[in-house]
Amino acid sequence: MTRPKETAATAISVPMRDALRVQAESLDGYAAFWAPTRGDLEWPGPFVLPQWLGAWWPRFGAGREPYLLSIRSRGELVGLAPLMRAGDEVRLMGDADLCDHLDCVVAPQHARCFYRNLLTHLAGDGVDRLVMTPVREDASIVAHLVPMAESAGLGVRCEPVDALFAMPLPERWEDYLKGLKGKERHEIRRKLRRLDEAGRVALRCIRTPAALKGAMEIFLTLFRANRADKASFMSDTMAGFFRDLAANLAAVNMLRLYLLELDGRPISATLCLDDGVTVYLYNNGYDDAYRKLSPGLMGKVLSIREAVRDGRRVYDFLKGTEPYKERLGGRAVRVLHCVLEFGS
Repeated sequence: MTRPKETAATAISVPMRDALRVQAESLDGYAAFWAPTRGDLEWPGPFVLPQWLGAWWPRFGAGREPYLLSIRSRGELVGLAPLMRAGDEVRLMGDADLCDHLDCVVAPQHARCFYRNLLTHLAGDGVDRLVMTPVREDASIVAHLVPMAESAGLGVRCEPVDALFAMPLPERWEDYLKGLKGKERHEIRRKLRRLDEAGRVALRCIRTPAALKGAMEIFLTLFRANRADKASFMSDTMAGFFRDLAANLAAVNMLRLYLLELDGRPISATLCLDDGVTVYLYNNGYDDAYRKLSPGLMGKVLSIREAVRDGRRVYDFLKGTEPYKERLGGRAVRVLHCVLEFGS
């Protein structure tokens, strides 16, 4: 049975002792809350960062309004909801094509109060539907908001739509190789030897804004070169997004663009993000003329080696069920599409 909004709002009303202040924020205001060393809030992956959304919104936000909410308790920020709105429907800001998993940004100790106040605010602000996609099955919004909404009698539907693959990293490269199946370990070592025998091999890591411009054009060229569907995907608008995103990430030392070179010629480009704990493999392109050397795969393998050497704890292959991700050690995490109906 459909509940009227007043009933839904009452069902999720917040006791006065837990009441927090909900405030609308601009994109600039949202960005001001981010700091790389901030310990209060958990920023769950790169796709909720202001550097990401600041590149995404100007190109892909048409037809919606920013609906960015901050929630404070006694003046202390306890969480951010990066949302966008079109009429009576609200969504997590971003899209499944470019944002592999989304979530809210919450101080863990305040999660229940944050989500209770968020639901109360949405129910009282004319929202009929909250669409949460794509979200990891272990996302904060799934762990807290979904059961809270179910308990309040709201309509909630969650279904798996994809998967991502991630893995913990050991302290040494040899330990990573030992953790693979024998066949995969043998194949990686064989392909690395074959690459070394082909000529002078170098791996350049582009991190800084000064080094980015030429390197990003190499990435875009290689991305478009090896598959027709990737060339079609990388339109001028999309290339502009990638350029802005890379520049934003380089400005805060989160960009890791690996160029694999053979005799001075780039044969693959692997775009990664590094938050100091996790390295995220976002995209890759290669020169098809060197297909026999598996340049795309080797670029990814070498990015894993660099992540181990840099002391990172997790390597995230991100969304997609390509077989190489599991062969290289990734473990599956379901990605969900969740919809919350407030009723009318």
